[in-house]
Amino acid sequence: MPLHLQDLAIPILGAPMAGGPSTPALAAAVSDAGGLGFVAAGYLTADKFAEVIAGTRALTSAPIGVNLFVPQPSAANADELERYRDRLAPLADHYGAEIARPHPDDDAWQSKIDVVADTAPEVASFTFGCPTPEIIARLRDRGVLVAVTVTSPDEAAAAVAAGADALVVQGPEAGGHRGTFDPVVRPGDEPLDSLLSAIVAAHDVPVIAAGGLSSAADVRRVLHGGAVAAQAGTAFLLAEEAGTNAVHRGALTDRNFTETVVTRAFSGRYARGLANDFTARYDDVAPLGYPDVNQMTGPLRRAAVAAGDPHGTNLWAGTAWREISGGSAADIVAALAEGTR
Repeated sequence: MPLHLQDLAIPILGAPMAGGPSTPALAAAVSDAGGLGFVAAGYLTADKFAEVIAGTRALTSAPIGVNLFVPQPSAANADELERYRDRLAPLADHYGAEIARPHPDDDAWQSKIDVVADTAPEVASFTFGCPTPEIIARLRDRGVLVAVTVTSPDEAAAAVAAGADALVVQGPEAGGHRGTFDPVVRPGDEPLDSLLSAIVAAHDVPVIAAGGLSSAADVRRVLHGGAVAAQAGTAFLLAEEAGTNAVHRGALTDRNFTETVVTRAFSGRYARGLANDFTARYDDVAPLGYPDVNQMTGPLRRAAVAAGDPHGTNLWAGTAWREISGGSAADIVAALAEGTR
């Protein structure tokens, strides 16, 4: 039987966090605690993605979710990319790293869809766009519930029209990349609560709320607002089972970091993270162009992490990052869900 999100023992989803924080251990722990844990396909090969799903299945018999990036043509301009390369050159020299040459990349989209169809996780969510009705129907036939991340009423309407089984309504408070369909449009700033209210009123599908949810009070608020569950990402960054690197972990508890910003400097797509020297220096000059910019800065960010420098890499975090703490994923789920059942 397909999973019904309303039937989760605890209405908490562990958000997919590509690039390291999401691990099989974290997803399994969230699911075993009564919620729904996710693994992220982003930046993995299709074979590695299949291994991650298998690894998660080996750790839990509970339902699990997976997340894929929907590919879109890059909006990058070659001249703008070259100018950005020139601006990044001093930083590359500082770290002794190369600025990568961008190349076309659809994140192995079709192969990863095949992996999802073959492995049939209980839920597949999509970010940066909506899969075609044919893909949604194919996955539904395999018993996979399809959820689409949306950041506006128009995106929600498009996802429902395509046949999405559920919507992940992502507010501007969310850490990491915004799921906005159009990569060149700055994401809207309508708060999660009002966005959630509008979308719940307009559509008769289960809605999951995401963005800045780091406490039980936050979760109770969005459930009262019509969500069937709350999706939390930043709240799990310090979890024992998370793959968050040491530099990122340290910055999240460092009082020298005082705010988050929405920036395109690291990836060429808008994302929220802790403000650091990189965002201060490059955000105003970084071009829009994903995945090109992401590819270019990748070696620099890895070099900064290797050097232990939090000012040379992305430190994704939502607006409520000050409220998070470490511990086991099970303890974090329990704290988030207090008073919801």
